[in-house]
Amino acid sequence: MSLLVIAEHDNASLKAATLNAVTAAARIGGEIHILVAGSGCGAVAEQAAKVAGVAKVRVADAAHYGDQTAENLAALIVANAAGYTHILAAATSNGKNTLPRVAALLDVAQISEIISVVDADTFVRPIYAGNAMATVKSADAVKVITVRTTGFDAAAATGGAATVEAVAAGADLGQSKLIGRELTKSARPELGAAKIIVSGGRGMGSGENYHKVLEPLADKLGAAMGASRAAVDAGFVPNDYQVGQTGKIVAPQLYIAIGISGAIQHLAGMKDSKVIVAINKDPDAPIFQVADYGLVADLFAAVPELTAAL
Repeated sequence: MSLLVIAEHDNASLKAATLNAVTAAARIGGEIHILVAGSGCGAVAEQAAKVAGVAKVRVADAAHYGDQTAENLAALIVANAAGYTHILAAATSNGKNTLPRVAALLDVAQISEIISVVDADTFVRPIYAGNAMATVKSADAVKVITVRTTGFDAAAATGGAATVEAVAAGADLGQSKLIGRELTKSARPELGAAKIIVSGGRGMGSGENYHKVLEPLADKLGAAMGASRAAVDAGFVPNDYQVGQTGKIVAPQLYIAIGISGAIQHLAGMKDSKVIVAINKDPDAPIFQVADYGLVADLFAAVPELTAAL
């Protein structure tokens, strides 16, 4: 049994989410291959070859894979799908964009956002915003799977010695073109991979308050900053800060929710955090039902006090 993991990268380095997908593949069992598609992506292939548990890295290096548009990438995956029983990718924006196309082209059902592996045919995935878990068994000849990264530890980035081979690039389908990409640069940890996250909600009142109150705390803790959908919709922060079902799914060691009521949409994105601390003036806020530590207080008084005490 052979499994193909689709690498997520920026043509220079392998993204951490790929390592979680490799762990999921290892739980299924079999020989694990990684497909690296990009332009000038030799360094990524070298990193992928060192990932523990990987037997082979297959590289498609061509200019039209540089932006990794879903149409070109899906066609490449399908062209190289023969012999694989499972095709996996992390359930990131890229994975969610590409793998449904692969499943459609292969005429199989996609299994989305698995958090556990029962056996090679059976997987557990959340439904109803994470309020229930579905155990799904597939009889398809090839399983196309996206992996929720918070459900699996990252595979070791070193220790492997996979062989690297080139695969023929497909034609440029020309169905889409990347016009531009706006990258948010920050000295803080990346939200999806941070060990500590400080998040603010509608209770912050304004974007000015969000930054004035939360940034000193995040600086003290070396934390990433997040937000609820309500805070994003209100324009306090950009939507790449959003944690929740329609934002980023996170599972840090410590999640501090400040001025967040705890709507199901938000809880679905952070309730797997190891320790959850909630600060809210409403004692009946749903966030307290999942919090390990809760403080009923005015955040504008409590957070500066907490920051000063650190």
